Amino acid sequence: MAMTVRYSEAFKLQVLRELSEGKFPSIEATRRAYGIRGTTTIQGWMRRYGQTDLLRKVIRVETPKEVSELKQLRRRVRELEKALADAHLDMRLADAYLQVACQSAGIEDVDAFKKKHGGKR
Repeated sequence: MAMTVRYSEAFKLQVLRELSEGKFPSIEATRRAYGIRGTTTIQGWMRRYGQTDLLRKVIRVETPKEVSELKQLRRRVRELEKALADAHLDMRLADAYLQVACQSAGIEDVDAFKKKHGGKR
């Protein structure tokens, strides 16, 4: 059998005040900090005391064009991230080849060689 917990008015107001002052990053963090078991208990207090601004509801309305643009932008970000990863891989491979070439040519200071030749490979 579940035990019903009753919170005093002062406690409820304290929790809401601390949440509004930013002491906790979220309602969930506040709930955990105080050991409040109900997942919607604090939201109920917010409604009851007229502090619904703390609920941080976000309603986003998008046109079909915006949805399409967002998908295109996400796809482009993925392409650019892949290209960047490939460029890093190419650069590391080129550096490894340079190391091997310098070693074969008897060049011990690869960094000095790069500086002398302007970093050209």
